[in-house]
Amino acid sequence: MKQTTNTILMVRPVNFRMNEQTAVNNYYQHEIDSVLPLTINTKAQKEFSDFVKKIRSFGVSVIVVSDNNDFDTPDSIFPNNWVSFHEEGTVAIYPMFAENRRLERREDILEVLENEGFLIENIVDYTSAEQHDVFLEGTGSMILDREHNKAYCALSPRADEELFIEFCEDFEYTPIVFTANQTVNGSRAAIYHTNVMMCVAETFAIVCLSSIDDKKERKNVLKHLKEDGKKVIDITEEQVASFAGNMLQVRGNNNERFLIMSQSAFDCLTSSQKAQIENHCKIVSSPLNTIEFCGGGSARCMMAEVFLPKR
Repeated sequence: MKQTTNTILMVRPVNFRMNEQTAVNNYYQHEIDSVLPLTINTKAQKEFSDFVKKIRSFGVSVIVVSDNNDFDTPDSIFPNNWVSFHEEGTVAIYPMFAENRRLERREDILEVLENEGFLIENIVDYTSAEQHDVFLEGTGSMILDREHNKAYCALSPRADEELFIEFCEDFEYTPIVFTANQTVNGSRAAIYHTNVMMCVAETFAIVCLSSIDDKKERKNVLKHLKEDGKKVIDITEEQVASFAGNMLQVRGNNNERFLIMSQSAFDCLTSSQKAQIENHCKIVSSPLNTIEFCGGGSARCMMAEVFLPKR
């Protein structure tokens, strides 16, 4: 199994804004009262286009599907939460916490991939869990180490432990479960998605260790990363708030590895952290300020990795 892919799926937004249904437990989202919704959407679309252009320039294959006006889907720009694509031709479809995010799931997106020559053999659908208010939001809720068959999951209202274990059994991953917190109004609250505080690349991992309050859990996460030969780069809670955990390693021209992140994530890293990352691969960053401020997600959330085999 490979940890990185050359192909990612992205969804161009048409009605991007702060999603009031997800703001209840995503503390990174903000309302911009003084700015018209149309302006916010236009800014997000420009950030999206510039981002796609930037990563394509490094030889990453980006399949762009446009959102449509059929439903009110302000978070459609974050497809990695409802779908994941796996090497043996399997697609997983996930149960979503916010009702309006369930409308993002589209069969025609799978058809686009098939038209691009990818093989879909099997669909594993976990969405019936929504009837029991049980959620697992894809590679937002889980960080997959595909090479070592391990899955990391910070439990939250959007990441149910039992369903996570079920996923791990279905896809043959070893589950590593913990809780990651952030300080909100003076008290500790669960970070909504694991991929905000953690990124696992081929030879290194970026993780906010201080967010894992339980020492045993923290030790266990470190043990697994280190036994798989990952260099661990620790980031602070303040850096998490600037989306320094929300990164993804991809392959570009000649199989060269790149770590994709937002400009705000790049700007908040120390020179030592940047040097540690650059020991392993090049950094590619792009400004995503509007998307981060209103959407509470960043570069990693916007990219659904395609590991499907080609026909």
